[in-house]
Amino acid sequence: MSTTSTTSALFTPLKIGSTTIPNRITMSALTRNRAPGTIPNDIMKEYYVQRARGGAGLIVTEGALVTRQGTEWPHAPGIWSSEQAAGWKKIVDAVHDEGSKIYAQLWHLGRVSHPDAPEQKLAGVPVYAPSAVAAEGGLFRHLPGKPGYVTPTAVEDPSTLVKLYKDAAVFAKEAGFDGAELHGANGYLITQFFDKGSNQRTDKWGGSAENRSRFGLEVIKAVKEVFGENVSIKLSPAGGYNDVGMPLEDTIETYSYFIKEADKLGLAYIELMRYSAKLDVVVDGKGRATQHDILETYAPLIKNSKVFVNVDVTPEEGATLISTKKVDAIAIGFNWITHPDLAKRVKHGKPLDNYPDIPHLQWGKDEKDLAVGYTTYPEATY
Repeated sequence: MSTTSTTSALFTPLKIGSTTIPNRITMSALTRNRAPGTIPNDIMKEYYVQRARGGAGLIVTEGALVTRQGTEWPHAPGIWSSEQAAGWKKIVDAVHDEGSKIYAQLWHLGRVSHPDAPEQKLAGVPVYAPSAVAAEGGLFRHLPGKPGYVTPTAVEDPSTLVKLYKDAAVFAKEAGFDGAELHGANGYLITQFFDKGSNQRTDKWGGSAENRSRFGLEVIKAVKEVFGENVSIKLSPAGGYNDVGMPLEDTIETYSYFIKEADKLGLAYIELMRYSAKLDVVVDGKGRATQHDILETYAPLIKNSKVFVNVDVTPEEGATLISTKKVDAIAIGFNWITHPDLAKRVKHGKPLDNYPDIPHLQWGKDEKDLAVGYTTYPEATY
């Protein structure tokens, strides 16, 4: 049996929000650190166009910072200014010309930025988080001594951070994006509000599952004021990465509440990240994540939004999940880095056989040659 016949379920259109995507192989957000000065540029445009031409039904951009932050990736792009929006617009227009759709991923790192990073100093504000609780880990390679995470500043009024997402959404709309995906996964700001370890507030933003879900729900509402039904969220209930994770009972209570409430708001899709050993961290000889069956636990709670699944999904498994109506689409990450024509390969039964250029995953040879390990992966022969 050919790969083409085993994956045919992937190649049917899907309506998400007000947009119809041509197939169900989506490209998930992938930080690539190729935007010196935080402005999207021509090499980024080439990268996204390659993957649109390669058949991505929906592209979700790398995390676009909603405000200036001192991240571990000093060349991550932003979306808080007109200049950045203009850079993104060139990318969006080019992706549309190739027949793909594209969402902007809106990203705030919360406590996993560093106050000594140049971008954080330039921002002139502290590293904000729900509570003054440091995350374990971190490696700021571009700072002297390569420090890890430090204790953040508890934000006095979280609604000021909600506004940053809305303001960024306005710039994303200006750039012509088809929608916005909220980064609610991997231990970043929205997750930090969910998590009992990082959120120790005693006001309406902390404590109960309802209160810890409030921030994420308010961000959704704010961004929907800009993008309407074309808003989605990415979640990683198992945790692990960036020192988040709760006991199973708390995890299921929190994410079940949030997902049910978010689904009522009318989202384009909810993307569920399965447990990933690669994203887990070991603390005291034990994995930090709370392993459980993410799809079986949470997908049945989603009644209105489309369901996307991410983490180690093969095209063949994805087609089966779609055929059996367990999910509506699959989100593929790393294989899109190494295969610009991934969806086209799957459609034509070609193997995914490019090797990753790990040394150039997050930077090229130098600032003048950002293409290496970025836009240099070959397509298959058709």
